[in-house]
Amino acid sequence: MHLSASRRIADLVQPDRVHHSVYSDPGLFELELDRIFGRAWLLLGHESQIRGAGDYFTTRMGREPVITCRDEAGSVRVLSNRCPHRGAMVCHEASGTAKRFVCPYHGWAFSTDGALRSLPVPEGYTPDVRGQTQFGLTPVARVDLYRGFIFASLAPQGPTLREFLGPIASSFDDLVDRAPGGELEVAGGVFKHAYNGNWKLVLENHLDGVHPAIVHQSSVQAAKDLPVPEADEYSTIALKQMRQNAAPKEVWEALGVWAGDWGHGYMGDYHDDSRLVSGLDNPIFADYHNLLQGEHGEARARQILGVGRFNSIVYPNVSFMGQFRQLRIVHPLAVDRTVVYTYSFRMPKAPPQMFRDTIAFSNVVNGTGSWVLTDDLEVYERAQRGLTARQPEWVYVGRGFGGDTPQPDGTRRGATGTSEIFIRNQFAAWLRYMTAGA
Repeated sequence: MHLSASRRIADLVQPDRVHHSVYSDPGLFELELDRIFGRAWLLLGHESQIRGAGDYFTTRMGREPVITCRDEAGSVRVLSNRCPHRGAMVCHEASGTAKRFVCPYHGWAFSTDGALRSLPVPEGYTPDVRGQTQFGLTPVARVDLYRGFIFASLAPQGPTLREFLGPIASSFDDLVDRAPGGELEVAGGVFKHAYNGNWKLVLENHLDGVHPAIVHQSSVQAAKDLPVPEADEYSTIALKQMRQNAAPKEVWEALGVWAGDWGHGYMGDYHDDSRLVSGLDNPIFADYHNLLQGEHGEARARQILGVGRFNSIVYPNVSFMGQFRQLRIVHPLAVDRTVVYTYSFRMPKAPPQMFRDTIAFSNVVNGTGSWVLTDDLEVYERAQRGLTARQPEWVYVGRGFGGDTPQPDGTRRGATGTSEIFIRNQFAAWLRYMTAGA
């Protein structure tokens, strides 16, 4: 590790500042893969991606390549994507359906529960390796689901998934409850974007209420100059989002930012649903509302649609939002290289046009040709270049410091909507992971 002046990890995080090396030190990054991504519950995907026996998708847990699949008995499995023979990745496809996973190097074949089933020239191995558990695909230590979302942890011990999520579980509840019948499915493919910066930058940015009017000036101006669309036009959602980035400071300050245990947090009171408030004048949304009302009753339907959360962060690898049904999974590749996968959800029992709104939002905020996302990626890379400089040593994250308010559910609310409580909270979790057992 190349810590300046041999600083101890415990000295790198102060109440209102962090040392710049937490973003730029390769040695610290390697420790993060072991101590954070090797211990935390990581969100891998959604059960709709593996509906039937043999369905699978591949992903990573930090540096570990894994296969997430549904076995023949219907159980969700997360298996190491590495052959125990000579180490080749067994499955290189992003997703699919398979009865067996067959290593492309020497043909070892594994069932969907990870057991070794067959191999060429078995008599060459003495004793016979078939049936021995150590020669199967290694299962991840722990796997659990919450409301259809698949989590896994490489650590055999630690908090349960429900303990880990704590109050942030209500953000998943918001996402699922908005779907008629509680049914969601990943649809529309996946957006993938990379940037030359540390993985923490994107998680910090998604709850930041100061940057939108500054960083996104170009798209704000473009949206202002366009005519106001009809309520049911495809561009409505996109224009609304770009214009809202220009909201006056009073709007941003009045928002709520909450921070919870293990680094989680969310932004609330950001989007009110004007279609609901204005008497459901959009016929598509009116049909959707009627479905929820028929299922839950008027009061509960309005309660569901009245939740005003925007981005929710599940530290260390997830950012998602309920109103527009977006899920972003963060994959750290190097201290200065990160890939983000963005998934959109369809509500199968809702009017099809609702998914059109989801895709419109995703295109303007998460698409690789987005006017909004490209601004953020440029800022991440400029920040990373600056953070490699030795001076100043410290990154100041003191906005709103001292004004946090404890909440009944165990979270803390920032003094204002632009408080940096969420960054301080993420680094409190970072320090907890990085120093545990040291």
